[in-house]
Amino acid sequence: MSEETLSNLLHEGRRFPPPAELAEHANVTAEAYARAEADRLGFWADAAQRITWAEPFTQVLDWSDAPFAQWYVGGKLNAAYNCVDRHVESGHGDQVAFYWEGEPGDTRTVTYAQLKDDVCRAANALVELGVKTGDRIAIYMPMIPETVVAMLACARLGAPHTVVFGGFSAKALSDRILDCGVEVVITADGGYRRGAAAALKPAVDEALESCPAVRSVLVVRRTGQDTPWTAGRDVWWHDLVDRQSPDHTPEAFDAEHPLYVMYSSGTTGKPKGILHTTGGYLVGVTWTHWAVFDIKPDTDVYWTAADIGWVTGHSYIVYGPLANRTTSIMYEGTPDTPHKGRWWEIIQKYKATILYTAPTTIRTFMKWGADVPAEFDLTSLRLLGSVGEPINPEAYIWYRDTIGGGRIPVMDTWWQTETGMHMISPLPGVTAGKPGSAMRALPGVSADVVDDAGHSVPNGAGGYLVLTEPWPAMLRTLWGDPDRYRDTYWSRFPGLYFAGDGAKKDEDGDIWLLGRIDDVMNVSGHRLSTTEIESALVSHPKVAEAAVVGATDPTTGQAIEAFVILRGSAGDGGADVVKELRDHVAKEIGPIAKPRSILVVAELPKTRSGKIMRRLLRDVAEHRPPGDATTLADSSVMDLIAEGLATSTQAGAEED
Repeated sequence: MSEETLSNLLHEGRRFPPPAELAEHANVTAEAYARAEADRLGFWADAAQRITWAEPFTQVLDWSDAPFAQWYVGGKLNAAYNCVDRHVESGHGDQVAFYWEGEPGDTRTVTYAQLKDDVCRAANALVELGVKTGDRIAIYMPMIPETVVAMLACARLGAPHTVVFGGFSAKALSDRILDCGVEVVITADGGYRRGAAAALKPAVDEALESCPAVRSVLVVRRTGQDTPWTAGRDVWWHDLVDRQSPDHTPEAFDAEHPLYVMYSSGTTGKPKGILHTTGGYLVGVTWTHWAVFDIKPDTDVYWTAADIGWVTGHSYIVYGPLANRTTSIMYEGTPDTPHKGRWWEIIQKYKATILYTAPTTIRTFMKWGADVPAEFDLTSLRLLGSVGEPINPEAYIWYRDTIGGGRIPVMDTWWQTETGMHMISPLPGVTAGKPGSAMRALPGVSADVVDDAGHSVPNGAGGYLVLTEPWPAMLRTLWGDPDRYRDTYWSRFPGLYFAGDGAKKDEDGDIWLLGRIDDVMNVSGHRLSTTEIESALVSHPKVAEAAVVGATDPTTGQAIEAFVILRGSAGDGGADVVKELRDHVAKEIGPIAKPRSILVVAELPKTRSGKIMRRLLRDVAEHRPPGDATTLADSSVMDLIAEGLATSTQAGAEED
């Protein structure tokens, strides 16, 4: 982002105050900021009363072993009970938990009573498979109700789940299974994607060739396609789960009992197993979901249009909405299948009141044109949300005007897999929205922008986004690697959590997120490590060396640009080789990691010590004159790369 663009952003003059009726009836008022500032821990103690505790906590926060936190010390609870049983017990069993829409058009309506019974049956089935408290279970599923059931069944038993995005490869799945010590995998024969059945079970079988500890695979029949089978290990969901009792008594677990592990890319290439525990996480996602989306459980129909395989799905499809007794929409497929109005058709059908999606998707809708949503009745919407990356002002205005009819607020939320919950966001009944800015930290959350020395910067200045106080839904550690947890998040600025993002304060003190400052790319809201993609490229027998950078892309936020040196036996590196390498990355990591382009080069820009100067490659990929190249061993390399990129006819996204 240029300084001129940044300057324009930071002087954004448009303001959108809350609609009067929304402000009058909002769940949270401006008083919450003052209350939280006066007594932060008291604020979070009050927020904890939104959930049900089997045993009360005796201390809100123990930070004596910082940066390792314990929240709600002494408290015991069960996450699944909080998400389903208590709503049935309070007389809301007939309320819809999910309107599920399959991509081909099949539908299911799941009430809280039905969901409770399904979760109990699944929990009993897992017990029959030998699952005990503390066992880890991998879930590799499409967007179907059984995915939610599987997660809650694990939570009910105190068996931490690790959900792996269904678009990831067998290798990515096996890496996560091995790191987490998984013994049971829950999957499906496949799911529907872009109008076709996409198999999942074969990837599980391939992954388990290197995972001998996995003893059971529970398989949901979704597509009905031919499915490879391993007798004695594989079992159909309908054969095992459906015959179980719908009754199961949940056990209350310590607030710090592990709830789930979610893997996120890291700059070293090895994915990080981010651990979230039960009490603090559930409080954090329940309060922020209720506050940021102004949830009215008796009237709202809420839709987080994301995949459960990412943290957005965990926090704001499953745990937060269900704990708040929300009626949600869940959709299996893509926005353009079978037509580009699919989402708006769903909103019209179910009279959705809240939509939460990513700027990448919003920009895609912008390209398709306003005439597409104009064919549908979107007047039921009363609130919009944005997640995954900073939203540019143009997309914000289009979203507000075209989808929101120019009348409803946009909640631009900043948070991470690591934070577990919203951290910076407007509040719908309080904030005058500013296009492009996530605004300020939520009540009870402490965020700042600091310089290289860790000192707070003045308004109008930029630096590094940090969190200055612990928060309930924070990650507790990295699975099996507490030293990496400390080094990754707490060593850059002692006593401060460093988010890895650049940020700037505008003249009002509002925060603008400027994206990652490390080598983790944000592609359509998916965090991908450059090192991980480079490793995949070099694993191909034709590649001698590779460098990957993230280049700005108007639709996906960032796009993956790769530069490779081929082995002598690989030929001249024509279009066929480029396609082969892009497909190889997709197989090793997943389709979302496929480079937008691959340029075959004779040399990479290296310093005399052998370090690849990726910033110079990023300059070339973004069509800027390369910066200072005086430290290169051979500065003519950059001229050759720039010339090659200008004349290259690389395979592009159109083939996907």
